Amino acid sequence: MSRVYEASCGVAWSETGYIFATRNDRPVEPRNVYRSFTRVAAGAGVRVIRLHDARHGCATLLTAAGVAPRVIMEMLGHSQISITMDVYTHVVHDTQREAISHMDQLLKRRRPTV
Repeated sequence: MSRVYEASCGVAWSETGYIFATRNDRPVEPRNVYRSFTRVAAGAGVRVIRLHDARHGCATLLTAAGVAPRVIMEMLGHSQISITMDVYTHVVHDTQREAISHMDQLLKRRRPTV
């Protein structure tokens, strides 16, 4: 963590190897993470889901937004792009409609005019 962060937040950073750590540099208990997640979701009026399902949602939304699959793969920490694309991403109906619209435009260009 940068010195700028330490100065602005008044927090001394120590490297633990954990992505999320408590103030005592211990790993965060999964049940506490989920408890916080459900509290934030409920407060935002969002349906509570399994935390792991949020990874699938993240991959799907990033794909629909046009983010490169390789970037998504690295964000999720997968070793193979096939895991990201075959298991974690799901087709969004708007994306299907957009694909059909593109196909329609391509076919219209190729129709002979009478």
